[in-house]
Amino acid sequence: MNGPRFNEWIQSQKVRVIDHEGENLGVMYTREAMAQAKELGLDLVEVSPNADPPVAKFLDVGKFKYEAQKKANLARKSQKTQEIKEIKMRPNIDDHDYDTKMKKVAEFIGEGDKVKVTMRFRGRELSHGQLGMAVLQRVAEQVADVAKVEAYPRMEGRQMLMVLAPK
Repeated sequence: MNGPRFNEWIQSQKVRVIDHEGENLGVMYTREAMAQAKELGLDLVEVSPNADPPVAKFLDVGKFKYEAQKKANLARKSQKTQEIKEIKMRPNIDDHDYDTKMKKVAEFIGEGDKVKVTMRFRGRELSHGQLGMAVLQRVAEQVADVAKVEAYPRMEGRQMLMVLAPK
């Protein structure tokens, strides 16, 4: 059974009862509370099973489940998934190109996404890894106020990778 326990499925002998108008009726036997709920045409629904004694309310169980499902869907809809965006650079990148890429990095971090900065080496550039490292250090320093370095620069084949995450 999924969802809250109600009526016969409530396992405790006594429950703290709250009626359909939100009034606290105090602690009573579960059978007694179920009888009162039936008289009103409602169900006895356990809303706080971990309390001592458990708290139960007079509710329409179908409506209660529907509302809970609706609330869960809304929460799932409004939650943002964090994506990893990638920015590719070369070690001998020009100033204007660098500035353009940095605007995109700032935009991605502003949206709450992680940014993977990839430094690609071609030909003889591979023997000058310090140039690529210098550019990545410059990137890290420039975004230090809005992002933190999650994965420090490391070589993977012909590319050097660094991951930035929003603070």
